Amino acid sequence: MDSVGPVETTAPSRASEMSSRWAGIETLHPAYFALVMATGIVSIASQLLGMTRVAFVLFVLNIVFYVTLWGLTGLRVVWFARQMVSDLTDHGRSVGFFTMVAGTCVFGSQCFIIASRPMLAAALWVLGIALWIFFTYAIFTSLTVKGEKPSLAQGINGGWLVAVVATQSVSILGTQLAPFFGPHHEGILFFTLSMWLGGGMLYIWIISLIFYRYTFFVLEPSDLSPPYWINMGAMAISTLAGAMLISAAPESALLRQILPFLKGFTLFFWATATWWIPMLLILGVWRHGYKRFSLRYDPLYWGAVFPLGMYTACTLRVSQAMDIEFITSIPNVFIWIALAAWSLTFVGLIRRIMTLLAARAA
Repeated sequence: MDSVGPVETTAPSRASEMSSRWAGIETLHPAYFALVMATGIVSIASQLLGMTRVAFVLFVLNIVFYVTLWGLTGLRVVWFARQMVSDLTDHGRSVGFFTMVAGTCVFGSQCFIIASRPMLAAALWVLGIALWIFFTYAIFTSLTVKGEKPSLAQGINGGWLVAVVATQSVSILGTQLAPFFGPHHEGILFFTLSMWLGGGMLYIWIISLIFYRYTFFVLEPSDLSPPYWINMGAMAISTLAGAMLISAAPESALLRQILPFLKGFTLFFWATATWWIPMLLILGVWRHGYKRFSLRYDPLYWGAVFPLGMYTACTLRVSQAMDIEFITSIPNVFIWIALAAWSLTFVGLIRRIMTLLAARAA
């Protein structure tokens, strides 16, 4: 009997110690892959604007970020599977898993554009498609059939639009890789066109709920979490996906037939993204200036950096695809805004890591 007692009291103690020691992994936000998304698109935008050294440095950093986040996610699956399942059925956190899809495909685009590794990019594209299929139907099915649901005011936020970003990221990388599929390139372009259209429809569904929530429910400063910038970012990446399809049209009989449609909707997406920028800035001033909401590091701020880099890249691609020269000055300004936002958020990340390390050492 004496030997049983210590075992029974020690086991929970060890479990508690492990949970305390690895609390960062247990509570790791599913949306943390927005770090890869933000770093990747700012890197790509820098490359497109001729800032090759900046682009390469960010690419190297993103290799570290991508591998590290997958490692932490793997540990979380093994050690904290119950929490992972809980996140998948949570209205607030579940949509964060779509950053894994978008992060994988944006990183794949980096490998293609900056590192000239189409085979690696293709492997990441296949992984991105598999993740998109799993998370799209796992998340939306679980949120549909669950018994207890939050109100619209509590359950919806800009982070939901990461589902659109994930869909369009699959379209963009596939369109870039289509020429490498030889005789199958037309089928690849049909798939990426379908993803682009589906992503656009998904945006209309979700943004309608978000806009309704903003205008007909009381909005507190805490409700305007950083992912509300995805309102613009989802349109910016939809614009980029459309611009890539327009550029691919000369090599596709299907895309040539619908070229006016592609151009019209791509400009529609770009105009909507542009409309959101002043609105989001005003809301930011209201949140942090008028309401004095504290501005401190949050992993969700990477979801605010991403749209700035994406707007830079999409505007440049649209100007090239549609010969709109007078908007080419916009990317030259926005790239510096995106780099500044990335740098500030990165400093916040480093400070958070140092604080955690210091607390553990103590």
